[in-house]
Amino acid sequence: MRIYTVGGCVRDRLLGRAHGDRDWVVVGATPEQMLAAGFTPVGKEFPVFLHPVTREEYALARTERKRAPGYHGFVFHAAPDVTLEQDLARRDLTINAMAMDETGALIDPFGGRHDLEAKVLRHVSDAFAEDPVRILRLARFAARFHDFTVAPETLALARRMVAAGEVDALVPERVWQELARGLMEPRPSRMFEVLRDCGALARLLPEVDRLWGVPQRAEVHPEVDTGAHLLLVLDAAAALDAALPARFAALLHDLGKGSTPRELWPRHPGHEQRGVELARAVCERLRVPAECRDVALVVAREHGHVHRALELDAEALVELLERCDALRRPALFAHVLDACEADFRGRTGYADASYPQRARLLSALAAARLIDAGAVAASAGPDGAAIARAVHAARVEAVRSALS
Repeated sequence: MRIYTVGGCVRDRLLGRAHGDRDWVVVGATPEQMLAAGFTPVGKEFPVFLHPVTREEYALARTERKRAPGYHGFVFHAAPDVTLEQDLARRDLTINAMAMDETGALIDPFGGRHDLEAKVLRHVSDAFAEDPVRILRLARFAARFHDFTVAPETLALARRMVAAGEVDALVPERVWQELARGLMEPRPSRMFEVLRDCGALARLLPEVDRLWGVPQRAEVHPEVDTGAHLLLVLDAAAALDAALPARFAALLHDLGKGSTPRELWPRHPGHEQRGVELARAVCERLRVPAECRDVALVVAREHGHVHRALELDAEALVELLERCDALRRPALFAHVLDACEADFRGRTGYADASYPQRARLLSALAAARLIDAGAVAASAGPDGAAIARAVHAARVEAVRSALS
């Protein structure tokens, strides 16, 4: 039995980066030997065990063979005669196909260290084409290691996979998982650039892909192209260290511009409401978690109004806060503001611009939340509509006083 650390922890150690959980591969062992050593089995499709003390995962060396389209169409083989090199050969990228033994000696049969030094993302073998999730992982690693380039042969292979319909077999949950992880990387725009370059974006998120080539008014958007704006917005959200709900909302905020009739370009009247329906469809298709969905729909509908917050009087501010459900869900509204600030800054020349709209809206929200809604309701009588009007009026008056 020989034990190696493999994958991302080896890569990050060579890069001098902090890494989280270690991945272990065991060569020359049987499941029975692992059980006898006190390990706990947890793998469903292939043998994975938890260490009796550290609770880290140890996987038996394995090979895999494609038998059907899609992510689940694999047969795995784990046995004592499977070598470390055979196990590494099934991995996606050369930088993830390295191992270290217990002495710290590097095992690098596919040139991963060279590609790390050259800053290249390159597939290990043509087996890359057997798993469409690897296209998403390639794009995600491009967002993490944003100064790396994708090897031309790897991009060409990804394009052939898309043409063969492989990405069409991806299950929504796995697409969402990889998109969510990519959005949280330091340069999320790179993920969508790679997906677009290989044609996968048009298959997975056609609503996003069609934004490229759609012009906007240059006096508002110096970058003009809506797709170029989207990439700037995604990176602006990352620069704000925004949470996933805000970053996902940033991704979907302008979908309505992709459906604007050409004769109206570069104006996009009504794009917000069209965008809401498109964003809703994306969320349903990918089975997006409720919080991310709710923030995305509010931002798609209200980002223009949020940008105009400095022009709004107390009445309009309270109406906006109520439409955003900010009084009941202030944490959701915080994500909305992050996405809107990213939208504002995601324009050529605006990366470091101030966004005073945030402070005005937060001041209005704080004032509106100070009123005693129960007391107002009690004095308004039993009629529900009258209570709603009275509470709204009290909020408006509180906001007017605070802003004056």
